[in-house]
Amino acid sequence: MATKKVTVTIPEELLDEIRAEAAERGLSAYVAEALRVKRDRDRLLGLVNWLEEEYGPVTEDERAAAGKELDELDAEHERRRAGGKRKAEEAA
Repeated sequence: MATKKVTVTIPEELLDEIRAEAAERGLSAYVAEALRVKRDRDRLLGLVNWLEEEYGPVTEDERAAAGKELDELDAEHERRRAGGKRKAEEAA
């Protein structure tokens, strides 16, 4: 996949925390994954908004189910990150 270098401004305290958490993967990989997660959530919110326009407000049960799906997506992202770390460690 092609990449492109960009410049962003991030609060210093947040950057320090992110660098500590992203140490092995690197800052770029961490930020790219965070942006993917944010994009996925935004797309889901867009879908919810469209569905509300088409079919009416979302019920609390539907919100709970959507929240569960988001949690499952987060867990899948974490499993993928952990799997990538293990493969890198095995290759080393």
